Amino acid sequence: MPSSDCYPIDVAPGLSRLFLDFCAGDPRVRPFYPSVPRETGWQKRCLVPDHWNEVVELLATQNTSAATAQALQALRAGAGTILTGQQVGLLGGPLFTPFKAATALARARQATAAGHPHVAIFWLATEDHDFAEINHVTFPSRKELKKLVYAKTPANPVPVGGVVLDETIEPLMEQAWELLGASDAMDVLVAAYKPGRTFGQAFAEFYAKAFAAQGLLVLDAAGSEVHRLGAPVLRAAIERADELHAALLERNKALEAAGYHAQVAVAPQSSLLFLIDERSGARIALKRTGPNAAEPNGLWQAGREKFTRADLVGILSAEPERISPAALLRPVFQDFLLGTSLIVGGPAEIAYFAQSAVLYERILGPARTTAAEPRLSATLIEPAIGELLRKHELGLERVFSETADSLAQLLAARAMPVEGKRKLAAAGSALDAELEPLLEYMKAMDAGLGRSADTAASKMRYQMNRLRRLAANFELQREGSLRRHAEAIERALNPGGVLQERVHGAAYYFARYGFDLGETLTGLAGDPCPGHKAVWF
Repeated sequence: MPSSDCYPIDVAPGLSRLFLDFCAGDPRVRPFYPSVPRETGWQKRCLVPDHWNEVVELLATQNTSAATAQALQALRAGAGTILTGQQVGLLGGPLFTPFKAATALARARQATAAGHPHVAIFWLATEDHDFAEINHVTFPSRKELKKLVYAKTPANPVPVGGVVLDETIEPLMEQAWELLGASDAMDVLVAAYKPGRTFGQAFAEFYAKAFAAQGLLVLDAAGSEVHRLGAPVLRAAIERADELHAALLERNKALEAAGYHAQVAVAPQSSLLFLIDERSGARIALKRTGPNAAEPNGLWQAGREKFTRADLVGILSAEPERISPAALLRPVFQDFLLGTSLIVGGPAEIAYFAQSAVLYERILGPARTTAAEPRLSATLIEPAIGELLRKHELGLERVFSETADSLAQLLAARAMPVEGKRKLAAAGSALDAELEPLLEYMKAMDAGLGRSADTAASKMRYQMNRLRRLAANFELQREGSLRRHAEAIERALNPGGVLQERVHGAAYYFARYGFDLGETLTGLAGDPCPGHKAVWF
């Protein structure tokens, strides 16, 4: 195991207050979640749905390797399920994807060790239709980040999992070879991402291999059989649409009253469902028009086409795969299918679970709301970058607070000769020492004079800071390596001010460290750090 440091979760930029309070177990989030992280009551919640045998057989048809036999047998014997999932991104998607899988596996191990057998399942979000979110991957290169894009965009917003790769994937694989080099991970990518395969198939094959040793199961739920089994949830979203919409609006008001925001907007005509257009294959959001004198049950609309409630119920009965849950309904759909004990999600997912809870209560019952926990949050620090951090005495929290330019300025200021540092420090201290009593004196004489003095003093301090920047810029020019160091650190750990886990492609790290990385990440996800990890390779 590499060494790791544990930082508070709020060291990571851009996280919502709701997510931060959830991670901290703040009492204010209790009304919106059945439990908070590090509570273990969910381990005893092994619900076995009536259709369980059918679900297990579906899983068995999609997980045929010997590595999954033990997990499937555990499910047949009544083991509980821990669920996570992600969109099926190009070449394995971003780094946080295996972080999710590793966290689900770690929680399954912990529950099993406590005497409550559980299995981890990775839900492939093949029904999502935002192709621009999954058609690219970014890999670190020597002096830049290389973004690979599969440019053959579908003509319509179809479910991305079924998009078939054509021959344009081949030059992308050549580029991936150049960036990642020969490795077991690269061999699996080449076998998975080739013409004729779908995005969903390729993604599933890669992660089945990446976490084969841990027994991760994958599930593509886009088919008619899964939708047939989950039809009661979808039917409830059709027949009780207005009730559920009103409940979500009330929950959003409660979140806002508590000082939080609603992760998913609930518009006046929005619904919890999508419909696959039978002609174009496009996945279109179903909109809802409430009851009126002409239509006492209200109407539904997908694009320009209108439907009655009976129309949609008929489609659900005859072609269930054409109706799919939107983000807020998806966890309820998943839980009904799998009897999930725990859902592992990222910051946005954890936030919208606070909204989904009211759907659980109304569709599945008050006792059926599934517990949620955040996935592993980590920054992987490779040896060369680790040396630079130690050389310049930088911690992760400082790196996250700087841009490449400001970090270069910081390194230059630290590299300045001792005499120059002393003179600048002495000048700054002397300026402050003289200014403070003078400002107090002038404010005592007259309030307006004091305000003018504050303005003049801020200008003097600005010029003092300008002297510091001038000295740092001179040092940067003299020591060109400092800027290169700053750019390398920013590119590796906080590219463009965004967490590494959201930008770098996961396959880069599997290529560098082998599929043993799956076990390393599972171990990291299993330790008690409640925040963000710095992982030193």
